[in-house]
Amino acid sequence: MTTAQQWDAVERSVRYGRSGRVVTLTIDRPDRRNSMTFETLASLRDGVLRAKSESGVRVLVITGAGDKSFCAGADLGGVRGAELDAEAAHEGRGHLADFFRTLWSAGIPTIAKVRGYALAGGFGLAMACDIVVASEDAVFGTPEVAVGLWPYMITVPLLRSMPPKVALELMMSGRRVDTAEAQRIGFVNEVVPALELDLAVDRVAERIAAQSPAAIRLGRSAFYRVLGSQPDEALALLQAMLSVATGTHDAKEGTSAFAEKRKPVWKDDS
Repeated sequence: MTTAQQWDAVERSVRYGRSGRVVTLTIDRPDRRNSMTFETLASLRDGVLRAKSESGVRVLVITGAGDKSFCAGADLGGVRGAELDAEAAHEGRGHLADFFRTLWSAGIPTIAKVRGYALAGGFGLAMACDIVVASEDAVFGTPEVAVGLWPYMITVPLLRSMPPKVALELMMSGRRVDTAEAQRIGFVNEVVPALELDLAVDRVAERIAAQSPAAIRLGRSAFYRVLGSQPDEALALLQAMLSVATGTHDAKEGTSAFAEKRKPVWKDDS
């Protein structure tokens, strides 16, 4: 059974859609503000794996159904049953960690398309993506502290997306952040009117999809590997990666196309 057939054989809360070189994963629980159950997290992970397995996928977009919420975090009702068994609850919470690992290791550039609320785990889901494009009505925050909890599992994606002291203040205060502040802090790349959100995301996705797949894959990997590294360690890795990159088909084709004043043909375009 193929990956696509396996996906279609299971009832899921995440819709998988593909348009050309772009795959979109849509959390389809608008009546629950697109909150996540353990099944939702597993479906998101499986969707990433399916995109990775399909030929020609250049960009992955993650979003939520409807116009009220990108994702409002965990569905407390949907995961409460597992809390009757502490071991099962602990294992279940690992679904989010599994999803982050899968997303970051897939080698596919990711865009969060955010409309409405992106709270708690939903905030982490957006921050786990490489680029965030949001509508003007988007709202971000980590409200867990208000109910005596802490946003443990999303600490890593938040620290990859903003200064540490900003992340800590948001976690300790639980306050909401509008798009103007989000863009000032730097964890949102672009803010557009709600009616322009689809077009804005399509524009960003196609711009990335048109670039060399090898350059994007190797460069994106190097970018994240040097985050938080010591300068000497980072420079050694980047020097090695540059040597690897210059030997790829796409690098040779790109430099030849530039010299010949023509459009390059990337390896999986031929």
